[in-house]
Amino acid sequence: MKRKAIRVICYKNNNKLETVREITGAKGYAVGLEGLVEWINGQLPANEQIGTILRQDKRMYPEIAIRELVANMIVHQDFFISGNPMVEIYSDRIEFSNPGVPIIQSDRFIDEYAPRNDILADILRRMRFCEEKGSGMDKVIFYNELYQLPAVKIDVQENRTIVTLNSYKTWSETSNVERMIACYQHACLKYVSNEQMTNQSLRERFKIEEQNAAMVSRVIKATLEKGLIKEFDPESNSRKNKKYIPYWA
Repeated sequence: MKRKAIRVICYKNNNKLETVREITGAKGYAVGLEGLVEWINGQLPANEQIGTILRQDKRMYPEIAIRELVANMIVHQDFFISGNPMVEIYSDRIEFSNPGVPIIQSDRFIDEYAPRNDILADILRRMRFCEEKGSGMDKVIFYNELYQLPAVKIDVQENRTIVTLNSYKTWSETSNVERMIACYQHACLKYVSNEQMTNQSLRERFKIEEQNAAMVSRVIKATLEKGLIKEFDPESNSRKNKKYIPYWA
């Protein structure tokens, strides 16, 4: 189990060339996770906000998303594959990775639930460290949208799974692929809330004004063509009020 201790590495820039600090968890998961998440949050950049009375620091990334992703990489790791669960903090992103590939498709992380280590997952839930079954990634996506961050990136490699939270980007800084993934994730989030995605809801997600609705329409069209979403009511002739759901719904 020593090789399964969580490693946290902080880099100076957006690559691995210069390490600023590194720690490896010395405590077990049960007693060490809370302190580890606090330490991770302490390494993240924050924007100072001046309130009515107090100055407050608002972290660049949502703490609840960090908690969930730390818990996820623990309960979904493959203990039969060498390597540590890792959190790598770059100047422009945070990567959460664990040994092993997911049991389900990575694009079904929202709402689906299939942990590799169910007993460990139940222990973390009873400790109230993470959410109920199937709602963890939903929370990550929800708060990622709330903080106006780019789409959560999920990368499945041969023996490792990496989930990335990216720092804030303007519309022009995001790629077409990032916009399509954000569109798909937004459609998933709406669907599990018993709602459907619309042009308006996606505009609100991207903080785009109504007069620029055509920009969002192009994203929806591209995501439809990619097969990630589908029309909620294909028989509807109203283009303005079209609704969309994930491809698997």
